[in-house]
Amino acid sequence: MIEPTAGVFDGREHQLPVRIYYEDTDFTGIVYHANYLRYLERGRSDFFRAVGISHSELAEQDTGFAVIRMELDFKRAAKIDDALVVRTLYERIEGVRLHVSQKITRGDEVILEAKAVAVCISLSGRPRRPTAEMTAKLAPWLAPTAQA
Repeated sequence: MIEPTAGVFDGREHQLPVRIYYEDTDFTGIVYHANYLRYLERGRSDFFRAVGISHSELAEQDTGFAVIRMELDFKRAAKIDDALVVRTLYERIEGVRLHVSQKITRGDEVILEAKAVAVCISLSGRPRRPTAEMTAKLAPWLAPTAQA
């Protein structure tokens, strides 16, 4: 069986390749703006998968996430057939909050820059601290100042 890729790491940065298909675009062949949120979510989720954090296992531990803040800075338009890379850095954990920096590139061109804050929650929606196992698996990937 062929497994889908969860991307690769270059230092602390997780890189997830994304191809733009017809379904991703508007009638002009340019990526519809809301689809970038999907690509960013895939980057954050596959980062977790690549470091050994399973969303299904977290759910069994009554743990999930809700994005409470998202800043997007669109730099260029992506088009049908483009090969993009979603680049994800988990910067720090502050209590129940996970701070993430992301960008989407096409070659050396930056298409979009993003900052996200996700809150760790119980499945009933109440804030909760990340599990010790999740924190341990993320620790090597956090910004050096965040580990002090």
